[in-house]
Amino acid sequence: MATLKSPAVLIHRHGGPEVLEVTEMDVPDPGPQEVRIRQQAIGLNFADIYQRRGAHGPHHTAQFPVVLGSQGSGVIESVGADVHDLRVGQAVTYVHPGAYAAVRLLPAERTLPMPDGLDMESAAATLLRGMTAEYLLHRLYRLQAGERVLVHAAAGGMGLILSAWARALGAEVIGTVGSDAKRETALAHGCHAVINYKREDFVRRVGEITGGQGVSIIYDAVGRDVFFPSLDCLANRGTIISYGTASGDVEGLDLHLLHPKSLTVCRPTLKSFIATTAELRQSAATFAAAVKSGAVRAEIGRRYRLSEIVRAHEELENRQTTGAPVLLP
Repeated sequence: MATLKSPAVLIHRHGGPEVLEVTEMDVPDPGPQEVRIRQQAIGLNFADIYQRRGAHGPHHTAQFPVVLGSQGSGVIESVGADVHDLRVGQAVTYVHPGAYAAVRLLPAERTLPMPDGLDMESAAATLLRGMTAEYLLHRLYRLQAGERVLVHAAAGGMGLILSAWARALGAEVIGTVGSDAKRETALAHGCHAVINYKREDFVRRVGEITGGQGVSIIYDAVGRDVFFPSLDCLANRGTIISYGTASGDVEGLDLHLLHPKSLTVCRPTLKSFIATTAELRQSAATFAAAVKSGAVRAEIGRRYRLSEIVRAHEELENRQTTGAPVLLP
């Protein structure tokens, strides 16, 4: 097969949504241990915003132009040499940089046959989030039944999965959201109690809900706006996991703030937990099994055409979305 022209979204510099350029790029035949896929769905994640801004995040921009995005699903249309366990016509999904394109190349070792329990859209929209939830709940911190959990941004794509899975594991789940509409969404997806932080003092409310005991673990994807007040929500020897910074980076942490209650703080990234092919496949399989069992719903939020990428980024960045949005090439 010859080199193909593919619609794609590139950036030539860091900045706001205005730097996103819908164009075409050449996609060559796959090389050794590569596959070329025609995508049917592309995931949108806040990590894409970090990369576009040039902010701290999982993807470092070495040189421009850059194709944003890191998750998608499609069908293999050609395979390179030394690819033995993937075939033309197979449905696959992945988490790997360079997703905003209709056709793309992937390393075979980072390409996953579609897991049982997911389909094209649900895998593209939720796999990255699902694997993030998997390591947050099962490996970085082994959540135990009966523990109290605080999930910030509980109505977002990550928050919905975290809340539902934590509840299925037997935890008492408290969520924070930014509107009454999102409050109802969070309650429908696993939260026992939900706090609208724009109308209520979430620290005071967590204290009331827990009878002054606080929570064992906080999952924070918001960052600067909530991190320091959140420390007051933790129980003795509690842990806060700062896995995202939607409101900005957390800066100026004084370790003495952790001392009175022997608190633990962690700032992890997914790529450290799916670094090997075995870890990648196990994490994806664990998430897909949770979806298939009904413990977690792999639901799609808004759907956008690839040509609507600017609006998609604006709405995601301004926290106007709920659930996991997806791009359709």
